[in-house]
Amino acid sequence: MEITKKAYAKINLGLDVLGKRDDGYHLVKMIMQNVDIYDTLTFRRTTDGKVTLKANDDTIPVDDSNLICKVARQLQEKYGVTYGAEIELVKRIPVAAGMAGGSTDGAAAYRALNDLWELGLSDKELCELAVKLGADIPYCIIGGTALSEGIGEVLTPIDGKAKYHLVVAKPDIMVSTGWVYTELDSTEITRHPDIDAVKMAIEEGDVKRMCGEIHNVLEPVTTAKYKVIKDIEKLLEDNGAVKAFMTGSGPTVFAVFDDENKAKKGFEAVKKSGLTPQLFLTKPIDPAQV
Repeated sequence: MEITKKAYAKINLGLDVLGKRDDGYHLVKMIMQNVDIYDTLTFRRTTDGKVTLKANDDTIPVDDSNLICKVARQLQEKYGVTYGAEIELVKRIPVAAGMAGGSTDGAAAYRALNDLWELGLSDKELCELAVKLGADIPYCIIGGTALSEGIGEVLTPIDGKAKYHLVVAKPDIMVSTGWVYTELDSTEITRHPDIDAVKMAIEEGDVKRMCGEIHNVLEPVTTAKYKVIKDIEKLLEDNGAVKAFMTGSGPTVFAVFDDENKAKKGFEAVKKSGLTPQLFLTKPIDPAQV
C-alpha cells in the first residue's frame, strides 16, 4: 500500500503576540494562509514495524529527530501499531524560512499514516495529537485560510474571497525562531495589527485594505539584524506589489500583487537583483479544494 501527499507551505497574513504562558509558549493571534509551494511525501506500508525516511536534501535529518518520524513514533506508541513505513520526502519549501516547512511535513505524516495504518482518526483527533509536537501542525492539518489563536492551535476557518498573486523570496540567511521571540520579549511592541480587520478584508475580497491592515510584530526584530529583508520588500513594492511583508519569524518575504503580470514583473526584478537564490511565483491555495 502506498500513499502520496502534498505538504503545502504557509504565510502569515498578519501576526500579533498577545502574551506569554508560564510554560514559555507565546499567545498569538494571526491569519494563516497556504500557498502553492509544497513538499511531496510518499509513504509505503511495511510489516516490520520500522520507520525509515529518505530525503532529496542532504541537510535534512532523516533520523528520529525529524518531525515526520516523531509523528510515526507517536502514533505507533499510542495506538499499538505494528506496521512500519518507508517514507520518501521531496523537499521544495525553503528550510528555516518561517513557512512551516517542518510542520506541514508533520501534518502530511499524520494524514497519510492515519490512512496507511487504518487508524480511522478524525481531523479533530489528529489535531489534538499534533499540538503536542508543534503549535503550527494543527493548522497544517486543516489548511486553507484560518484565524489562529492560543499558541496557534485554536483555529477558525475563514471564507477567503480575496484574489491575489504572490511572489515569495527567501534570502540566503537562517533565522532562529527562538532568538526572534527572545528578542521580542526584551522589547516593547509599539504597533499591534488589527487581525480582525485583516480577516474582514479577506472575507470581503478587498486586497488593498487587507494589505493596509497586515502587520507582523516579529518583523521589526528580524529586520533590525537582517537589512536584506527590507531591501527585498522595497524592490517588490517598487515593481508593482500592493505591499510586501515578512512571514513568521522570517526571513522569507512575500509580496501581494493584484495582477498576475505585475507579479511576474516583480519576480523578474528580484531574480535579476541577486538578493535571494530562492524565489517563487505563486498564489494562495486551499488544499481541500485542490
